[in-house]
Amino acid sequence: MRRRFYCKNSVAFVFLVVFFCCISALIISMLKVPDVDTENRAMSIYDDTSLKSSGNDKSVGTFGNMMIDMLPEDLAFTVFVPSETAFERDLRLSANDSLVEEKINDTYVVISRVLGFSAIPRVLDTATVPIGGEEVSYDSLSGFDLFVSKDAGGVLVVNGVKSESVDIKRGKLVVHVMDGVIMDAEFEQSVQPDFDR
Repeated sequence: MRRRFYCKNSVAFVFLVVFFCCISALIISMLKVPDVDTENRAMSIYDDTSLKSSGNDKSVGTFGNMMIDMLPEDLAFTVFVPSETAFERDLRLSANDSLVEEKINDTYVVISRVLGFSAIPRVLDTATVPIGGEEVSYDSLSGFDLFVSKDAGGVLVVNGVKSESVDIKRGKLVVHVMDGVIMDAEFEQSVQPDFDR
C-alpha cells in the first residue's frame, strides 16, 4: 500500500500550511488598503471634517487628522498638534503637494516623528495646567521632555510654542492645536532646507 507524499514528509506539509496562511493574510491585508484618488493623486481618506470637536476651535487640518488617526482612540493621550500654517511654515508640508503618491511615504515619516515628540500618554486639559508660568514636565512618546505651562493671559504654552485652540475632544484623546511644531533640535535641523543651514 502506497502512502501519499505529503504524509511522509511532515516538514513539507508544515511549510505548505504556513505558506498558504501567509498568502491568505497578505490577500486580506491588501483588501483593507485605503483607496487612492487617481484624479488628483492624493490620499482621499483625510479631510478637515473628520474631527468633530466641541467649542469654537480652529480646524485641526489634514496633517493634524493624520497624526491623531495614528493613535488608538480607546486609550488616553494628549496631542499637541501643529496648525496647518505651522506644518507649512516649519516643516514645508502642504496638503496639495505632500499627499501626492510620490511623497506620501515621506509625509507619513515626518508626521509620525512629530507625533512622537508631541503626544503624551495621559489626559492633559488646560484646567489641570497651573497659570502664571509654572512649568509642568511630561515625557512624550519618544521620551522628549515637554514643558507645559500657561502664560499670564492663560494661553497654553509647550516648549515655548503657544496654543491656538485647546481642549478638543476625540474619544479619550485631548487635542491642542499649536502655533508651531514641537520637535528636538536634531529633527528641526533635518527638516530645514539647505539654504537655511
